[in-house]
Amino acid sequence: MWPWWLLGSVVVVLLAVGLTMPRERSGELDLSDLQTALERGQVRSLVISNTDNVAALSGSLKNGELFTARTLSSDPLISLSALEKDGVNVSLAQPGRTSWITILSTVLTGSLIVVLLVVLLRGNRSGGDGAAGAFGRSKATVHSEGQVKVSFAEVAGADEAKADLVEVVDFLKHPERYHTLGARIPHGILLVGPPGSGKTLLARAVAGEARVPYFSISGSDFVEMFVGVGAARVRDLFEQAKKQAPCIVFIDEIDAVGRKRGSGMNGGNDEREQTLNQLLVEMDGFQSQHDIIILAATNRPDVLDAALLRPGRFDRQVVVDAPDVRGREMILKIHARKKPLDPAVDLNMVARQTPGMVGADLENLLNEAALLAARENRKRITMRDVDEARDRVLMGPERRSMVINEADRRVTAYHEVGHALAAQLLPHADRIHKLTVVPRGRALGAAMYTPSDHMHLTYEALLDRICVALSGQAAEEVVLGVISTGAQNDFQQATGLARRMITEWGMSNLGNLALISEQGGYLGLPSDYGQYSEHTAQRIDEELLLLLNGQYERSKALLAEHLHVMHRLVDALMLHETLSQEQFEVVVSGGVLAPPPPPEVAGVPSSSGDLPSGGALKPGSA
Repeated sequence: MWPWWLLGSVVVVLLAVGLTMPRERSGELDLSDLQTALERGQVRSLVISNTDNVAALSGSLKNGELFTARTLSSDPLISLSALEKDGVNVSLAQPGRTSWITILSTVLTGSLIVVLLVVLLRGNRSGGDGAAGAFGRSKATVHSEGQVKVSFAEVAGADEAKADLVEVVDFLKHPERYHTLGARIPHGILLVGPPGSGKTLLARAVAGEARVPYFSISGSDFVEMFVGVGAARVRDLFEQAKKQAPCIVFIDEIDAVGRKRGSGMNGGNDEREQTLNQLLVEMDGFQSQHDIIILAATNRPDVLDAALLRPGRFDRQVVVDAPDVRGREMILKIHARKKPLDPAVDLNMVARQTPGMVGADLENLLNEAALLAARENRKRITMRDVDEARDRVLMGPERRSMVINEADRRVTAYHEVGHALAAQLLPHADRIHKLTVVPRGRALGAAMYTPSDHMHLTYEALLDRICVALSGQAAEEVVLGVISTGAQNDFQQATGLARRMITEWGMSNLGNLALISEQGGYLGLPSDYGQYSEHTAQRIDEELLLLLNGQYERSKALLAEHLHVMHRLVDALMLHETLSQEQFEVVVSGGVLAPPPPPEVAGVPSSSGDLPSGGALKPGSA
């Protein structure tokens, strides 16, 4: 940075010198005007400076004005005898005299030029440390040995992934053990999983366990507008890594730079593909003694170039999937270490009611619970806070200020009761956890369930899910004789599930075939989009309509058979606004609930009550 300070200092000095120089106004006189002034005796003084037969004249008039003029040295006008006769004070300037201001300006300007040349030359010799070369340097964040404090003990819900990475840690700790046997640790390991599942955390844990330098960079940091910059950054990254081997290089979101070549609109000559080519060359040029492990993360492995995934580059793919119920409980325990939980908080129940959530979701859930407890000035996080936080994460905050008339509330109540009662009566459906008509997010009400983790869904279970999704509007038609617009999301989920049953899982009369493969084509379209005939497309629509209409009629018949139970549930829901699982089962069995306490006595909204924690939102919210 010192050359820039020097440059600033020189500029300041030059400005100061220029501003402090004495400046006098002088007018340029013609020789005829000067001769007239001399004849009239108006000239007081005159300074003559002779240079190469040219005389530069400067002086002052008796009225105080300054003037300058130029003439030949042999001009009789400036002869000493004539000037003295006119009473003019004449002096001769010494030729070649330079002022100190001119000397200082010249020295400072020359010094500035020399300093800038030295800085530029030094930057070029050092491989791009200068301003021009810094543009091609890697943007990786470097953590020195022992600086990463994350360990495998802080990673839960990914036991298989941790097992695959343990040998990487052992290799980085004891590389000579593997070298003597001629073994080669995988150069690259690709971490594949949904967003928030802990891929970056696993990479940091490997560096923390092995206690080696850790380079972290995103795939988008390589790609720039100018062609060649990304390739230069790849070269610089691997040069730095080789100097600090053994080490770990982690490339997050590698699909930003590693997509299949030739799939874009710019052909194969754009910046991203040149960057990918350089990455392939660098990974292929590894030697075993470099001891550099490349970890990369992506949630789109299907778009990566095949050359990137071949053995010798990314030898191994480690799947970091959404955790199961045991993994979710362990993740919750890790994030709850520094949070004061009430002893009544059951993390196992919370884990069972949050299927599909990954580590980031669970961390956010407990953070929301802590915010709710702090908002109400409590010292501990209660089960009610966790329950409310889960609802906020899944659906959004409550909107109790929203004005809803009684007729709309009753339509919403029948809609949600229809979902809940159908789920209670169908053998393969998930059981109800909470039923509410309090607006939350974009929904006017919700029926929430306690789902179970199923690895396989049978044909009967899928039919029950579709039937539950359609039961909201079926209840409106059975009881009120009209249908409303509240079932839009229900139809979307039911139609999507039914279409997958027909086109992907072979659960229709079309036969055991998959009509749509995995997504991954350009612009997100199926890779075999439109590969079946129009006749097959028509049959798919017919099967879809037959399936959905059949389940809708099934739902109407089921609810009409238990109409009296539905009326009791709606009356209780309109009174209490929210029913827990226990309250729901009491009403279904014919029991009567105690009236809710007035809000001014309870001190909290009546729908919050002392509800236990609950499950995830299922298809069927209004």
